[in-house]
Amino acid sequence: MKKRMVSIMLSSLLTMALLAGCTGGSETTKPDDNTVTPSEALTEIPLPITSEPFTIEYWRANDAKLTASLGNFGETAAYKKKEELTGIKANFTHPPLGQQRDQFNLLISTKQLPDVIYYNWADAVGGPEKMIKDGRIIRLNELIDQYAPNLKRIIESDPDVKKQIALDDGTIYMFPLMKLDALKLNATSGLIIRKDWLDKLGLEVPTTIDEWHTVLKAFREQDPNGNGKADELPFTGNWGPGNLTKLHDFAPGFGVIGGFQLNGDKVEYGPIQPGYRDFLENMSTWYKEGLIDPEIMTNDGKAFDYKVTNNLAGAYQGGVFSGMGKYFNLMRDTDPNFNVTGAPWPISPDGTGYSSFNLENKVLSYGEAITSSADEDKLKYIVQWMDYNYSEDGSDLFNFGIENESYVKEGDGVKFTEVITDNPQGLTYDQALASYALSIMDGPINQDSRYLDALLFDDGQRAANEEWMKASSALTLPTIRLTTQEASKSTSIMSQVDTYLNETMTAIINGQKPITEFDKMVETIKSMGIDEAIAVHQAAYDRYQSK
Repeated sequence: MKKRMVSIMLSSLLTMALLAGCTGGSETTKPDDNTVTPSEALTEIPLPITSEPFTIEYWRANDAKLTASLGNFGETAAYKKKEELTGIKANFTHPPLGQQRDQFNLLISTKQLPDVIYYNWADAVGGPEKMIKDGRIIRLNELIDQYAPNLKRIIESDPDVKKQIALDDGTIYMFPLMKLDALKLNATSGLIIRKDWLDKLGLEVPTTIDEWHTVLKAFREQDPNGNGKADELPFTGNWGPGNLTKLHDFAPGFGVIGGFQLNGDKVEYGPIQPGYRDFLENMSTWYKEGLIDPEIMTNDGKAFDYKVTNNLAGAYQGGVFSGMGKYFNLMRDTDPNFNVTGAPWPISPDGTGYSSFNLENKVLSYGEAITSSADEDKLKYIVQWMDYNYSEDGSDLFNFGIENESYVKEGDGVKFTEVITDNPQGLTYDQALASYALSIMDGPINQDSRYLDALLFDDGQRAANEEWMKASSALTLPTIRLTTQEASKSTSIMSQVDTYLNETMTAIINGQKPITEFDKMVETIKSMGIDEAIAVHQAAYDRYQSK
């Protein structure tokens, strides 16, 4: 009966929304009357949203940065302030860290769901399409049109967001994690190299595969750490047992990536292209010459930290925070000369530096959806509560925390206070910020690039971000949607292909198999049905382009 009433309500809202207009407005006011008739579309979020406080049951994965000081997201300063302003409390339930996928699958199979679920919907079996079809989560278009003026303005003003937030049939199902300043916010990881070693040896930051070979060989042979031993590890990493796939960050230097890619508007599978053979051959040569850490497949976080902080690691793949900021902080007192910077994505044979992931996606697959268990009488309030995060005040709250406590405004920018940068409880800056806001983690917000600027304390971090922003995303697919049938077919094929590819590329690179195995690898991958997987991705890409 409840589902039928939800359907009737949404149908009525759709009919009346066609007659309603929408104009701009300020973000926060306190009106005399919170009641909104169905024929009126909100132009601002009233505060408080309701004069009769209630609690939203909310499920999402926890985050290790937050659990360093708090038990759940409801204890963060942003959510506590939001409850105070809106009159609505969120009661968070979190699965054990690392078990969110299994726990989500158990949760979604139950009859009584929480009101709201925040999840990486790309991991949901069958995707959000199946979740809607099965009556697990609800379509939000009409509710957004009526009660979410802030998200609606973003959607209507940005064609990229409009394409990326909706399913192929136009359905909007979540309030997402967005990065409207996509290039800057997505260009936060890449190849990292010891700048002080380069300076000592009189070398420049490498830009091509040949230059990388020259630099790594010099790291191996010319004692840049100055201890008189040939103990330098030119390129290293910590990627998990038997895993060399992160070497794929060098693949764009050969005009390919390690998965589905674009050649103009044509979808291809990178590992069966000729350039991938060149990639494998070069990586095999590097490995044989000792330019790649022989323990790269067994390093855990502790071993990797040891190699970086003991001046053994010359280059690696990482991000501006965990791969750079962390080590700047650890080395600041023990070795003031320590310096790392970001290397550009290697220039390919056509003269372009390609990224191995898309830097232009503005809407991520993470977001909060309303379930069919939510009380239909409270739907409009829940939507307003969700939309607050995208208002000007809500965005500042969930990106930076409490003004004059965790941050201050400086002109057009922000600066975090010592509560974040030199936390009195001994929390690292990311742990401290996690106790205030979502920007350092993930959540239903438009991530503000000013948070990034405020946390890039060292020149090497800023230089890396600027350098990685220059890469082209032309090889990478945008956020496409596979139908339930397409996803099932692709998953069936790619589960075999991915396992086989990882095993074979690892064997070729570490010398267990010769490069002549490449032709056999291509034929085997084709026999596994890669052409069918390419076809479904092509169909999904074509649908995306036609939106």
